[in-house]
Amino acid sequence: MNKVAKDYTQNIPHLPGVYVMRDSAANIIYIGKAKDLKNRITSYFHSDTDSKSFSIISAMKTINYILCSSEREAFLVERELIKKVQPYFNAMWKDDKSYPYIKLTNEDFPRLIMTRKVINDGSLYFGPYPQLTYIKKLIIWLNKIFKIRSCRTAFSEQNLPKKEKVKSCLYYHTGLCLGPCMGKISSEKYKNNLKETELFLKGKFKKLKTLWEKEMLIASNEQNYEKAGEIRDRLFAIEAMKQRVVISQISIEDINQYVLKTDSLQELKQVLKLKKLPAVMECFDISNTSGTNPVASMVRFVNGKPDKSGYRKFKIKTVDQINDFAMINEAVFRRYSGIIRRNEQFPDLVIIDGGKGQLAYAQKALDEIGIYLPLISLAKQEEEIFVVGKENSIRLPRNSLALRVLQAIRDEAHRFAITFHKSLRAKDFLPKKSL
Repeated sequence: MNKVAKDYTQNIPHLPGVYVMRDSAANIIYIGKAKDLKNRITSYFHSDTDSKSFSIISAMKTINYILCSSEREAFLVERELIKKVQPYFNAMWKDDKSYPYIKLTNEDFPRLIMTRKVINDGSLYFGPYPQLTYIKKLIIWLNKIFKIRSCRTAFSEQNLPKKEKVKSCLYYHTGLCLGPCMGKISSEKYKNNLKETELFLKGKFKKLKTLWEKEMLIASNEQNYEKAGEIRDRLFAIEAMKQRVVISQISIEDINQYVLKTDSLQELKQVLKLKKLPAVMECFDISNTSGTNPVASMVRFVNGKPDKSGYRKFKIKTVDQINDFAMINEAVFRRYSGIIRRNEQFPDLVIIDGGKGQLAYAQKALDEIGIYLPLISLAKQEEEIFVVGKENSIRLPRNSLALRVLQAIRDEAHRFAITFHKSLRAKDFLPKKSL
């Protein structure tokens, strides 16, 4: 076993149980059972795996496990949890015909493309994989490190494009392609280079690591440091795929809570008629005492749970009187204009603690920035939901899962704002140092 796998799995018991794999957003993507949890989970960290397992490994960020008293209990728990959660990979492998694959085309100079159809055309297919955005990023990365042609130009070794058509190709001149369209490399040599790509997509990391370590040593001895650096980066990429996984024990109740959170977000999506699940939500609140030490808070929930690394605090700078509307406007403007500057990801839903007035000023800030984000406000007294562009508010039943998750993020934003405001007030009461 490699050292990385040993470090991660040393505390897992040799007992039956169920393991739960999650992606970077904590979504459950696969549930499996095992007679021996340690052996099964460890197998995912072996240098060589099959193509199917590689699909999971490349997407997972966390592995949780549930201990069971017997193999039969593990089977029953697995079946129950799959039925409740319906993870992406479990569902996909029952009927994978409509899910995306990576295709290595059958041409003199093959390309990597995304497809949903697996046909008998001599091409190689890898997958299936999770969402399209992931596949696109993976293909771009593979094209870059293996210098695979990404153009759609149709040509063969015996029938190359006219030189004037391809002589200014940026991919070739920037070192991102080997220039097969210009006759710079033969079909045989090009395909031989692609064997490493095949090994990578099949999860044969052990073979690749051995091969690349030898190549890097040869390149270094020949003082070809540029090539040695490229190979070193490939080795780092393999290690990075293993080093990012967190493993921990959980209970069935944790899974039930996950299902509850997912149901609440589904209900919220339906109630607000959102285009996508509000997996990432951000909520704003204001706190001040008679206009002094005015602050705004912003808290972030991911999949219905606080993500404290995404919390933000704002000292209000442009408002010098009691005006909660203007303060909300400033906080929202600073937050999302900052996201644009830093090229960060926008939330799926923005929530304002307040009523129509606060909502209007928040929308004004988004208009000034020139962006659209789903935006609502939640008024405390009657727990009314106000939506931009709608005259009437939405009132959900008190036992509504959607309302509960909105209340949770609103109350957390309120708590965070008050805590920040109190800390600033406390500083005002500290004795000033004498000059």
